[in-house]
Amino acid sequence: MGDMDRPIRVLFVCMGNICRSPMAEGAFRKLIRERGLEARFEVDSAGTGAWHAGEPMDPRARRVLEREGAYFPHVARQMTREDAQRYDHILVMDRENLAEVLRRFPEARDKVRLLLDHLGGGEVPDPYYGDLQDCLEAYWTIEAGVRAFLDHLLERDGSQGTSASGGA
Repeated sequence: MGDMDRPIRVLFVCMGNICRSPMAEGAFRKLIRERGLEARFEVDSAGTGAWHAGEPMDPRARRVLEREGAYFPHVARQMTREDAQRYDHILVMDRENLAEVLRRFPEARDKVRLLLDHLGGGEVPDPYYGDLQDCLEAYWTIEAGVRAFLDHLLERDGSQGTSASGGA
């Protein structure tokens, strides 16, 4: 069974898996749903730490995802070695997460990158200590990042989904 016979596996990673990475997972799920590409992807999220494992996402993140039509049921979990081996793309929110993933899973080096790399680089600010507006602004940044990532994948693979060029 070749690579074309299975979905592209994408994992979003932040620190605790309750704010940024579930928002990225939700935004990506929404985008592939809108483009009719759900069957082509397997999507999940995880945290570098286990502080919130087993907990639901942050209530502010949930409100933002509900507002944006990107909500999905979520339970936080920590990234595992199996994730590092299984996923084709591991997109992290900031340099601290990048360093931690590479420290724990050096074998994933070729799969791990910052989410915003396809937007010229940068980090997604952590809204954990902020308010609902901080969460919303992080979501908008994340949404732009996942859109740029998906567009890059589709261009690279020569595939054409419905290329949404309009704003959110």
